[in-house]
Amino acid sequence: MTATVTSADGTPIAFDTYGSGTPVLLVGGAVNDRTTVAGLAAVLADAGFAAIAYDRRGRGDSGDAPVYAVEREIDDLEVLIEAVGGSAAVFGHSSGAILSLEAAARGLPITKVAVYEPPYIGDDRPRPAEDLVDRVSARLADGDRDGAVELFLVEGTGTPAEIVESMKAAPVWGWFVGLAHTLPYDLTVCGRGNRLPADRLAAITVPVLSLSGGAGEAWMTSSSKAVAAAVAHGRYEEIPGQDHGVLNAPESLRDVLTNFLR
Repeated sequence: MTATVTSADGTPIAFDTYGSGTPVLLVGGAVNDRTTVAGLAAVLADAGFAAIAYDRRGRGDSGDAPVYAVEREIDDLEVLIEAVGGSAAVFGHSSGAILSLEAAARGLPITKVAVYEPPYIGDDRPRPAEDLVDRVSARLADGDRDGAVELFLVEGTGTPAEIVESMKAAPVWGWFVGLAHTLPYDLTVCGRGNRLPADRLAAITVPVLSLSGGAGEAWMTSSSKAVAAAVAHGRYEEIPGQDHGVLNAPESLRDVLTNFLR
């Protein structure tokens, strides 16, 4: 059964709890909601955890606010942690990984942080333009949701334009377009230029497990390794055979997350 908590600004945040035991919040990335982490939630529940799959603001059954700020999303995590017992571990995927790290850096009662391919960019690929979030927002303001998704994928994630064109004929495109209004949120979480904030990450004192896929892109592996190096108690591991779509193969994360979270 889906439950709801109210964040500090009055925004309702919807979540599902799978299993019982030590609570673990699952934080999805761009064009994700609580359904896309449900498979991993079921895996963790089977392993003896209480896995919390929630809709980030603006998605699914959660509410939204007229003006977005990363601080409000951290407030959302804080009220969820309070609702599940006052402290929790966190797993974040992609931009949700960056949000999880920011929450830990700002002192939320987080016991451990596991992240998968946080999209910080080093020297492995060109950085997105500083004004990408502004241009995506402008397309949305003009009602061009398809154009906003295309711009996000090509410039934000480095997806080749020809692959994006082929994606437009796939069922997933409608899903992306449906969540297009939240893309500026994820771009804001990542920061202009997707630079790794070494000073903020250095403030994290809890254990951090940083993961990437063995079949993924080199720049995401570099980012994951950089995160492990930037925190006081960081460790990097590779998930063999997986790429950025690891949430579609949640069993691949069972052992590594179970061992870390216990």
